Amino acid sequence: MPPSLLLEFFALAALWGASFLFMRLGAAEFGPVPTAGLRVGLAALCLLPLLLRPRVRADFRARWGRILFVGLLNSGIPFLLFGFAVLHIATGQTSILNATVPLTGALVAWLWLKDKPGGSRVLGLVIGFVGVALLVLGKAGVSAQGMVGSGANAASLLAMGACLLATLCYGIAASFTKRYLSGVDPLASATGSQIGATLGLALPMWWLWPEHPVSAGAWGAIAAVAVLCTAIAYILYFHLIERAGPARALTVTFLIPVFALGYGAVFLGETISAWMVLCGLVIISGTALSTGLVKLPFLERRHA
Repeated sequence: MPPSLLLEFFALAALWGASFLFMRLGAAEFGPVPTAGLRVGLAALCLLPLLLRPRVRADFRARWGRILFVGLLNSGIPFLLFGFAVLHIATGQTSILNATVPLTGALVAWLWLKDKPGGSRVLGLVIGFVGVALLVLGKAGVSAQGMVGSGANAASLLAMGACLLATLCYGIAASFTKRYLSGVDPLASATGSQIGATLGLALPMWWLWPEHPVSAGAWGAIAAVAVLCTAIAYILYFHLIERAGPARALTVTFLIPVFALGYGAVFLGETISAWMVLCGLVIISGTALSTGLVKLPFLERRHA
């Protein structure tokens, strides 16, 4: 990549890595549902001016129903699930589980769109899910702040399940987009999806709004995750896809846990265990193979 695109690439990884920190700080006072609702609502407000562009507006009008639906599936529900998860497990561990998105995406595409993977991609799926199993079974990060005793272990497993359910939502949304929103301007999808997620979470957010006063720090965290980690990050991501191609843009997934682990250690005092790092490397290796970024020629020949 040219230096300017590399800068955008690392900026995007840093922003998305920080999203877990900001969600943790916001959800601690707002709760998971209002945190997710505010995140998509503020992001939608930031992205609304993009609808002033003729093509973006035209594409949104043409398929607004499907765009709104995919927004709930691709933003609303996952953000809610991650908002719950970061209250019970380390933010770095949450980001490692988030790195399985390409794995679940490849699996859903295989089952739904009949996008049959080659030998390298099949091996990558197996390696990636083995890494997830090791991470869950090892209960890495169970010593995160606020977790003690056997109840904490149960909560951490439930939080890990929430992360994996969120990645499944991302995978289904990706295949849905490929099948029903092909050719739509990405900025129309990005803006419309945040609007759809906002509409879907508006009533639950109002119902579960915290009764106690919320600190300025929590409001600041919500503003940061909405504006920086959602609205601006989406624009950077789609610009990278346009300039560098989807395969290169996808590799940002590998860097997100690095930033998230660092933020969690510095700002939350979370422990980075050797087991967590090992499982993360296994998951990332599987992701690289499952997405086709790395291929093993002998497996491709045998599969053919």
